[in-house]
Amino acid sequence: MAFRGKEMMKKLLKKVGEKNLAHGVKEQLQKSIPDSKVVMNRAKRGLYAGRHIQFGNRISEDGGNKSRRSWKPNVQEKRLFSYILDRHIRVKVTTHALRCIDKAGGIDEYLLKTPYHKMDTEMGLFWKAKIEKMYEELGQMEVVFFSPEDEAKFEQGFKDLKLAERAARRDARRQMYGWSGKLEEIENRRSHDGTGNAEDGSDGDVLVANS
Repeated sequence: MAFRGKEMMKKLLKKVGEKNLAHGVKEQLQKSIPDSKVVMNRAKRGLYAGRHIQFGNRISEDGGNKSRRSWKPNVQEKRLFSYILDRHIRVKVTTHALRCIDKAGGIDEYLLKTPYHKMDTEMGLFWKAKIEKMYEELGQMEVVFFSPEDEAKFEQGFKDLKLAERAARRDARRQMYGWSGKLEEIENRRSHDGTGNAEDGSDGDVLVANS
């Protein structure tokens, strides 16, 4: 159950990458991660918000006999949406961690607001370092505003692209099922013979021969 902070630091740097860490994050991690700490193995793979296994005694009502027992946290597997990643994250969390996430306003805000010394699991530290790095890169990006004419051109281009894709799918379906040639023959017969039957091609041939 016990693991050392140095091994935990090596794993984090291997997963995230030392170059991908934001400025000053490595020093904060080294200060926050203790040399040794007792944590459940499954807590390394989730967000537990300080809730871990506890040990105590079970006392009988008759003689007051004590027997050892343990209390495990209420762990649930949830899908939490991350705005910076634009996808859902499947993670194991405790009910206390869920309340903390709801109070913070989301998984991204919870990871950003929670200090490193309270992130006592490998997964929490890994996601916190990753989210901080992505938000730092997002803050360095330049924002460009377009004029209304350019926006109208972009919208028209998207509409034309959708129409072209729809026409391409229609042509592909016609070639796949062999309908294009048959439809062209029916249209040609309708244009040459106004009284031809469009449903039955043989009647149209007979009418053309009689004429």
